[in-house]
Amino acid sequence: MEFSESLKKYSDFQCVYRKGKSYANRYLVMYVRRTDAYRMNRIGISVSKKVGNSVVRHRVTRLVREAYRLNETRFERGLEIVVVARPAVKGRSYSEVESALLHLGRLHRVTGNSRASAGEGSENV
Repeated sequence: MEFSESLKKYSDFQCVYRKGKSYANRYLVMYVRRTDAYRMNRIGISVSKKVGNSVVRHRVTRLVREAYRLNETRFERGLEIVVVARPAVKGRSYSEVESALLHLGRLHRVTGNSRASAGEGSENV
């Protein structure tokens, strides 16, 4: 991820949970906190045991990270983002996870209007 760093500390996650705003869809919950302290975005991904065993959890984490990495230029700078996977994401394809992530980005108004959001009507997310 060229323009982003990872959130790793428990206290950083808690700060985003407490001070950030959240939106959810069927597959993901996204917490976003705007901060001026960083010129880069900081992203954390949380997948609980409710989603599945370690193989499933790591696959979901990789899908979310890749969806963000390929679309990170669409996101504004100076954000702390925590993405929490819901159990319904288990077994979903990359395109469904990417669509869910971009949908939440548009709800938070942190992504610009681009080809992914243009021309789409109501989403099945």
